[in-house]
Amino acid sequence: MAIPAEGETIQIHSYKHNGRIHRVWQETTVLKGTNNIVIGANERTLVTESDGRTWLTREPSICYFHAEHWFNIICMLRDDGVYYYCNVSSPFVYNNGSLKYIDYDLDVKVFPDMSYTLLDEDEYEDHKRQMGYPDVIDQILHRNVEKLIGWIKQRRGPFAQDFIEVWTNRYEFHRQNRIRD
Repeated sequence: MAIPAEGETIQIHSYKHNGRIHRVWQETTVLKGTNNIVIGANERTLVTESDGRTWLTREPSICYFHAEHWFNIICMLRDDGVYYYCNVSSPFVYNNGSLKYIDYDLDVKVFPDMSYTLLDEDEYEDHKRQMGYPDVIDQILHRNVEKLIGWIKQRRGPFAQDFIEVWTNRYEFHRQNRIRD
């Protein structure tokens, strides 16, 4: 698998289990790219929905993707603190300038005080029936929801106290370099 380079601008493509595109983020700056982890950042990036509707993200975000975990984490930097939107998803793949994953509907929203809410359980059950999620996928996804909640409680990965500061500073470095170029 190719690896995106630090400073490179990539797209993020979210698919559904049936192979159909779900959503595309047009521009994300890579802050770290390895075989297992991609950390990116974006701000006011254009997002295109599967039905063609578009919108701009509202705030700067740090995005965390892992090639072995069945979730990704979007850290939204707002005036009143960091909010996290965690997508239960397939591990990512990267090719042709795009990071790609399958969105499996379940989401965990985490608030600045680290309280959290599991979202979209009804949507998950509907899509599980409609798209025929295999039992093994269902089990993997539920295990990864538990793993994700463990990370939240333990302040691991993107939930660690210094994660946002380190990667926000790195994003600012790349933004300043882009302005100078």
